[in-house]
Amino acid sequence: MIVGRRVAAKTARISNGPESAASTVRFPLGRFMRAIMPFADAATKELPLGRLLRLSLFQVSVGITLVLLGGTLNRVMAVELGIPVSIIAVAMALPLVAAPARALIGHQSDTHRSYLGWRRVPYIWFGALIQFGGLAIMPFSLLLISEAKAGTMWQGQAGMTLAFLMTGFGLHTVQTAGLALATDIAPEEKRPRVVAMLYTMLLVGMVAGAITIGQLLSNFSTLRLIQVLQGSALLTIALTCISMWKQEARRRDIAPSSEPREPFLSALREMRRQRGLDRLLVALAIGTAAFGMQDVLLEPYGGAVLGMSVGATTLLTALFAGGSLLGYVYSARLMGRGGNPYVVAAVGLLIGLPGLAALIMAAPFGSVTIFCFGTGLLGLGSGLFAVSMLIAAMGMVQSGRGGLALGAWSAVQAIALGLAVAFGGFVRDGVATLAEIGWLGPAFASPAAGYSIVYLVEMLLVFAALVAVGPLVKPQRIEPRAAPPARFGLADLPN
Repeated sequence: MIVGRRVAAKTARISNGPESAASTVRFPLGRFMRAIMPFADAATKELPLGRLLRLSLFQVSVGITLVLLGGTLNRVMAVELGIPVSIIAVAMALPLVAAPARALIGHQSDTHRSYLGWRRVPYIWFGALIQFGGLAIMPFSLLLISEAKAGTMWQGQAGMTLAFLMTGFGLHTVQTAGLALATDIAPEEKRPRVVAMLYTMLLVGMVAGAITIGQLLSNFSTLRLIQVLQGSALLTIALTCISMWKQEARRRDIAPSSEPREPFLSALREMRRQRGLDRLLVALAIGTAAFGMQDVLLEPYGGAVLGMSVGATTLLTALFAGGSLLGYVYSARLMGRGGNPYVVAAVGLLIGLPGLAALIMAAPFGSVTIFCFGTGLLGLGSGLFAVSMLIAAMGMVQSGRGGLALGAWSAVQAIALGLAVAFGGFVRDGVATLAEIGWLGPAFASPAAGYSIVYLVEMLLVFAALVAVGPLVKPQRIEPRAAPPARFGLADLPN
């Protein structure tokens, strides 16, 4: 009897052996996949990981475009083409002019009805075409500017303005509609994780784009720059088309209807009644300006003051984006432990202070290492600040007005960044002009003087942002916060 039981147990173990072994192997393999792909849990049966990764390609295209606008072209125009930094700053701020429309686009996406049964694909498609058109016009306008002929200079400047404006408008349209599409097809409980993944892909696209473009422009020439711009235009529209292919199903239930919709201004007034929202937006605007004023100055500073090549200054964008990615990851960890988002934002602002000081000290020491260290610190502080302020705004979003509220958040951030970039360019050129005519004395004769003044202004803005954030910081016992989610997620992109 005992022998029979032993034989039966042994037979059962043998028959169940492969299944047990497979399950034993499958468990650590699943853990390994989740470890190397931290957003694998965002996928579902209806939205598999492959489709989700393909959807995120529009963020990679946006990241490549941001590298071109903010990391390569401003340095080339300032150093190689000799265009005044103030004009470049205005050109760089033009893409942000379209950003306030994100609030309107967000509101329309909440209520849009289409005869084709599509809500998002038309926005993404036309946005991609406009972005492609801007990048396609840009090489020819830069070629006209580089020739410096009296009859064609104004045409080149007009073309450059149009190119930057089209690129910016297309970029913001693609990003807003793409994010809306992602939230449409993702289950409600997975949406924050999907948006967090899209933001990660944006930073990854910026890092990869900066490294690739930096390598392609290591031996700089005007022809090579034109080739890079044309290739980037083709790549961005190809990635966007692949991203949106068969993502949105045509639906008959969203045909146009005669039902009245809430007016945009009425919804905006109702949203502003949310307690603490105005102060949060003010702090967001000041902090964004503090971190963004040097956007147009980093690469020209590296080229004109420290003698860095075009490829090397382009890699600064990768360094800044890498710091932002690290700040984002650390913010996610702190938020997952129930951290106060306003305290994390203040920590990000404080990290920005030594970063700006390092940028100033890089000139007298002539050190590229100090300059790169300061750039990385700025990226880290910017990532902590932007993500934590977005988390704070998410807690204030009212039901039914998510697109409007987060669109207004993005609009405030973009307007502050655009004004800061333009102001920084004019301050740099103004200080340089006064120094050349001798009004500021020999202490300001250095080419780094104008840049250093802008960095000092940014440090003052950091302190102003800390003052604005201070009253929002309240202990848990005074203002209880909701328990942190099991998995960190975002409701919008902290650009």
